[in-house]
Amino acid sequence: MSNPSAATAKLPWITRIAYGLGDTAQNVVWGAMGILTFFYTDYAGIDPALVGMVMLLSRCFDGFSDVIMGFVVERTNSKWGKSRPWILWMSVPFAISIVLIYTVPQGSTAMQFAYLFVTYNFCTTFCYTALNLPYGSLSAMMTRSSKERDMLSITRMCLSPWGRILSVSATLPLVKIFGDSQMAWVEVMSMWAVVGLLLLLFCFSRCKETVVIEARAKVAKIPVGKALKCLAVNKYFWIGMTIWMMQNVIFTITGTILPYYCKYIFQDDSLYSGLYLLETIVTIFVMAVFSPRLLQKFGKRNMSLAGVAICFIGHAIFLLNPTDFNWVVFSCVIRGIGFAPVQSVIFGFLGDAVEFGQWKTHVRQEGLIFSGGSVGTKVGSGLTSAIITGLLSMVGYVASNAGAVTQSAAVIQMITDIYMFGPICVWAVLLFVLYIYKLDKVYPQIMRDLIEREAKGEL
Repeated sequence: MSNPSAATAKLPWITRIAYGLGDTAQNVVWGAMGILTFFYTDYAGIDPALVGMVMLLSRCFDGFSDVIMGFVVERTNSKWGKSRPWILWMSVPFAISIVLIYTVPQGSTAMQFAYLFVTYNFCTTFCYTALNLPYGSLSAMMTRSSKERDMLSITRMCLSPWGRILSVSATLPLVKIFGDSQMAWVEVMSMWAVVGLLLLLFCFSRCKETVVIEARAKVAKIPVGKALKCLAVNKYFWIGMTIWMMQNVIFTITGTILPYYCKYIFQDDSLYSGLYLLETIVTIFVMAVFSPRLLQKFGKRNMSLAGVAICFIGHAIFLLNPTDFNWVVFSCVIRGIGFAPVQSVIFGFLGDAVEFGQWKTHVRQEGLIFSGGSVGTKVGSGLTSAIITGLLSMVGYVASNAGAVTQSAAVIQMITDIYMFGPICVWAVLLFVLYIYKLDKVYPQIMRDLIEREAKGEL
């Protein structure tokens, strides 16, 4: 038997907002990660090839930690539930980790590599994983209503960019105000750490786990091999993971290369903050004003597919004149408009995959589905970072912490090419996976079947 009210109850707005602010807190750090490569090369004076190697190796470890954390969540039993307690337990370590990652000491290459590897992994592999994965799976434990999960996702994605706005749009100007040095970065990141900690504690206080499936308690612990097999045959998990991965890949492409683009194409790296803010504001506006209406009328698959098509066409138009600043502004606006629909419901795709997986395999896997999805996003963004930094190093990018340097024509061309053609690859992948997504049509029948099975004491 299951808890019927959890399947249909409408969540209050304060709960939706508190849940969304949890991602705002995490994006203070994740947004800072987008410009971390810029900090490493141009403030800490570290070779981009070394940075790329650290990020690639770390992402591989990060992927294993995601899977482990998925099993940990499935086996967590506390007075607060399975996912919710981790938000409380990891909030302080997470805040500390963002400060440590920017306190890079000057010294030998080996010492810097070791420091980067340890602090980067403490932040991303350990703290962020142990916080973000339970946070994501919490949405599937707060409600079984697809519509309510979609509204949680929309609220989350409307609020989460404000963390990025703080750490991306305000960081570079504040760094310059505080002395334009490495210590200035440490001071600014300490501010964001406090903000993130307070928001996480508020999220924990207001979000409760209400989904109770009594039949689940009768099921013995699922062996690791069987659990992974059930995950592997869930095709909508793979689609949801790919959608989430492509979101992080496009963030990595633009967040990593656009500061260089502004610095070396337009001779002013501070322009990046304005461009990022513009795109983010456009995205938030479209998500908040139009996504709920589009969701109600067309469903998440159709509205997402149309949005990605807008991104693809808009970026193709941008390719006509990629070195004109006005056209770069155009690309940011079109990306903000077109990507908003799919970005707003991205976690609704994964939430529905939980119910589909239970329906298909008789095994419910909130923790593993969200952790598996996170593996894809982290490996995808890590590979993207490594490819970008590798390409820059290959053509002779000159790192410096002593002010402006002159880059070669080959470097300038590589920066331009990455920003021109990287996003096109992302849009093409998303168009394909959204085209083959059919779960919206059969979801109501799946839920009817599950409620009937659970009433008989079966999963």
